[in-house]
Amino acid sequence: MSATLGTLLKQLEPTWDIQIVERLGDVALESSNPWNNAGTGHSALCELNYTPEKADGSIDITNAVKINEQFQVSRQFWSHLVSEGILPDPDRFISSVPHMNLVWGDDNVTYLRKRYEALKDHPLFAGMEYTEDARQIRAWAPLLIPGRAKSQPIAATFTPAGTDVDFGALTRMLITGLVDNGAKLRTNNSVTSLKRTKQGTWRIGIRHELGGTPLDMEARFVFVGAGGGALNLLQRSGIPEIRGFGGFPISGQFLRTDNPDVVAKHTAKVYGKAAVGSPPMSVPHLDTRVVDGKPSLLFGPYAGFSTKYLKSGSLFDLFKALRPHNLSTFIGAGLSNLSLVKYLVGEVFASNEKKFASLREFAPKADPKDWYKITAGQRVQIMKKGPDGKAMIQFGTEVVSSKDGSIAGLLGASPGASTAVPIMLSLLEKCFPDRIDAWAPELKAMVPSYGGQLSSNKTTAKKSMASTAKALSIRA
Repeated sequence: MSATLGTLLKQLEPTWDIQIVERLGDVALESSNPWNNAGTGHSALCELNYTPEKADGSIDITNAVKINEQFQVSRQFWSHLVSEGILPDPDRFISSVPHMNLVWGDDNVTYLRKRYEALKDHPLFAGMEYTEDARQIRAWAPLLIPGRAKSQPIAATFTPAGTDVDFGALTRMLITGLVDNGAKLRTNNSVTSLKRTKQGTWRIGIRHELGGTPLDMEARFVFVGAGGGALNLLQRSGIPEIRGFGGFPISGQFLRTDNPDVVAKHTAKVYGKAAVGSPPMSVPHLDTRVVDGKPSLLFGPYAGFSTKYLKSGSLFDLFKALRPHNLSTFIGAGLSNLSLVKYLVGEVFASNEKKFASLREFAPKADPKDWYKITAGQRVQIMKKGPDGKAMIQFGTEVVSSKDGSIAGLLGASPGASTAVPIMLSLLEKCFPDRIDAWAPELKAMVPSYGGQLSSNKTTAKKSMASTAKALSIRA
């Protein structure tokens, strides 16, 4: 998020002084690290939680269309940066990997069939295929069928134009472009304070992690893109807009294999359907990952609970976020989401055998000796008061900014990085209202669909997706 915003601002205002403060020894070591997330270019091609079934049995595709539209905006901006030489080698961060769904059981097969019918004619979902034929599924992803009972009802969708994104590599390339064009990167530095000055600027207290050397910095605009650490930093700023917000941390694990014989049999991201009553983040998926040009497979996520807000954070992070103004949010959100708490407790105490059994629902002949566990990044879900005044846990992202737009930060999790560009464009509109009109022509040049909707015109959508696919060297 920070790298995306910095790159947008450097394109719009080349003379502005941009300084990046990073607590760790390098950028992209937390949520953007490729092994801390599933790397899915979230375009709602396979994430079933974005297409819920309504009470009347129809499929609501509203959120899926919105997220796909947002990902197309990111693709347009990345394509522009390729043409500018800022992202000279797109194959370093994005790869063509088909997106699939696999479901079993009569009810789930019926659901997937209806979902396919609802999406197949939409311009952003062109090319999606559907089958209930095990032979076809095996042709798409060979690991999914051998060992499966022939009597089991199954169905799958297949979209060849899916992607895998190494957000760590993308972040590093964006930051390198910023530094090459005059931005200053300070690693191993922690922000210790954010204070508003009488002149309306922000004084930022910084401490070097290694030597403890203090430093003060002054800025007219501050963006807090600290992942799970954003809540604590925004609270330190004292802006009233952060009052009432809390953060619910969820840790996670994946099973991973690098065995080339296993990896060669599965070139896709395959998402299933979460069990009834399970939260959205529990959707199981078996993913091809391409990191540094080498493919691996991940299966998960296996969720857990930790009071850390960052993988490299402190066990006191959650407690440090407690304030008199958000205590009722923490308590209310917890009480109204007891099913989530129960789910997390069950995941924490699940045996290794039970966890591996989940993988075998996707790949029935999976061998434990080929797989090992890795710990993923921390996700901090937003806790806040809903429109009805009741505390809630919000699954998604949200920009929180001061009334005058001088400071803003991003809270929340998935779909996150895939939608970084449209989220940061909305931040520009919110925080720089006096400049956005003057920026509009250049924004339109960088993101041709800016100010409109690709999905409103089938021809325009097809042309845009083909153009960005060519620029990014991915399958159209």
